[in-house]
Amino acid sequence: MSSQIQADAAALKAEVRGQLWKDNLRDYGLLGSLLLIVLFFYLITADHASIAPVNITNLIMQNAYVVIMALGMLLIIVGGNIDLSIGSIVGFVGAIGGSLIVYMKMPYPLVIVICLAVGMLIGAAQGVLVAYAKMPSFIVTLGGMLIFRGLTGNMLLGQFVGPFPKGFQNIASGFLPDITDIEGLGSALPDWATNFHLISALLGIVGALAMFVGAIRSWRRAKLDGMEVEPLPLLLGKNIVFAAIIIGIAWNLALYKGLPIVLVIMALLVLLYQFITTRTVVGRRIYALGGNLLAARLSGVKTERLIFFTFANMGLLAGLAGLVVAARLNSATPSAGNGFELDVIAACFIGGTSASGGAGKVMNVVIGALFMGVMNNGMSLIGLGIFWQQVVKGLVLLAAVFVDVYQKRKG
Repeated sequence: MSSQIQADAAALKAEVRGQLWKDNLRDYGLLGSLLLIVLFFYLITADHASIAPVNITNLIMQNAYVVIMALGMLLIIVGGNIDLSIGSIVGFVGAIGGSLIVYMKMPYPLVIVICLAVGMLIGAAQGVLVAYAKMPSFIVTLGGMLIFRGLTGNMLLGQFVGPFPKGFQNIASGFLPDITDIEGLGSALPDWATNFHLISALLGIVGALAMFVGAIRSWRRAKLDGMEVEPLPLLLGKNIVFAAIIIGIAWNLALYKGLPIVLVIMALLVLLYQFITTRTVVGRRIYALGGNLLAARLSGVKTERLIFFTFANMGLLAGLAGLVVAARLNSATPSAGNGFELDVIAACFIGGTSASGGAGKVMNVVIGALFMGVMNNGMSLIGLGIFWQQVVKGLVLLAAVFVDVYQKRKG
């Protein structure tokens, strides 16, 4: 009997290990796809413009809203819901912020707090309807999309509201200060250093090393606790590639104007949501919620409260994205946020988030957002028409969801 138990345990362990290899190779496929599309646009753009420092900076600034909102959308989709209203919330919050700054002459720090609160309240209101009134999230947020797009149009009446103070603009278009910005020091530096942002390059190197060391420590801790962990060669390979990408991006940015402030905001948010989804009870329960709602409820999880939290959180991040978009455009516009929900949802699905809920990773969603950003930027650089760009993005989204459905059916 004991030998049979040992054989069953060994078979189970081999099955779990095989699944770990499969899951991590799937992540490698996603990262490889991103690198391939970067290489593709590098080869076909004139003078390799796709990796020019100025283009990388523009790529980050233009697509910051995708990364910011994709983190919130990840929790929504993992929990088994969807939010179609986020693009309209972006435009509505931007209109409120612009009106308060330009017409009411409010200081922009206070306006930022008000706009974040408005975004969170909108998300919370939709969360109440979904969680407690048991209305389908698709219908609730579709109604929200129409309501807040209409309110934005009525508020702005087709007008652009701006410009904004420099401090507010810096949210989306400012850069971290560097050694060369210190008065009297810039002139004392050698010629090569005056056009190179040393602090930005060092922050990129330190960040890459911290990520690499943190991943190794987490792997060792999990192994000592007796948990099944990914194979060490895969762990090392994946994190070496990530570190090389981070250092490469930071080095290129250092050759232009340094690290954008919005990139720092995105990095902090990624770290926060990585912690929430992997190290907190709330994060684990959201995955349980999307995996099996009834089982989660029977095990004592307060499912309504979790659903409410995911929508309030999504509203908060949509409000932040609205501020970033308004600051980058230096005006509040009636069309701000149009179609943003499509890019954000596509980034989640391309990043491997399951359409049926219960599965998805923060870093994969970030890769999915970068994939969408690189694709949008590359297609614009080669002069592909906007309508053909929509066709390409639609095909990519269908392919990503097809892969998810196929893998679930095969499993």
